[in-house]
Amino acid sequence: MDFSDVAAIIFDNDGVLVDSERIHVAVERELLAEIGLDYDQATYMSRFVGLNHTDFHKALERDFVALHAAPFPSDFRARLDARAWPRIERELQPIAGVADLLLVFAGRVAVASSAGTERLHQKLNLTGLRGLFAPHIYSADLVAHGKPAPDLFLHAAQALSVAPNRCLVIEDSEHGILAGRAANMQTIGFTGGGHSDAGHSDRLLQAGAHICVNSHAELSRIFRDIEA
Repeated sequence: MDFSDVAAIIFDNDGVLVDSERIHVAVERELLAEIGLDYDQATYMSRFVGLNHTDFHKALERDFVALHAAPFPSDFRARLDARAWPRIERELQPIAGVADLLLVFAGRVAVASSAGTERLHQKLNLTGLRGLFAPHIYSADLVAHGKPAPDLFLHAAQALSVAPNRCLVIEDSEHGILAGRAANMQTIGFTGGGHSDAGHSDRLLQAGAHICVNSHAELSRIFRDIEA
């Protein structure tokens, strides 16, 4: 795949810049199992990872009602946040190689995440990455439709003043890859997060990723070769 025309890279955050998806997925599956929604890892990642909070909870509510014929627990979001966030504050680490990649890549960069604005900025602050991307840090709160719709990536491209077809999306979720393709952007699937399983790369390729990489060092080599 030829990425020589790429003028901007738009990064997802969770599972691409910060190793938070391993925490979120573990906590979410644990809490869901407690209320009778028991998903295997591959199914959970394929269906839910990459969705914004609203779409995530709507999908869970549909499954819960279909299974139990009862209202979805109204305190689920609060219980999930109370269980997940202390682990994020204790354990969250940046995924290795981000700063080195930004030194190699000469174009513009942004973050476009399905997370809420406050939590997105908190995670980037906790890992020391916020300064590498500010002010181009964009949450799904800013658009009408979250991933897999293209809205958030198109919003980021417009803010960067870069045509969508010259943007490259780095995503760890199928919903994110679908959103990047819908935005007419090149897409790379990222499998370097702690939540990645054996079938992760195949699922991202099936969703439309042009290639998959398992580290930012691999991305750095791609752009170093282009500059050579």
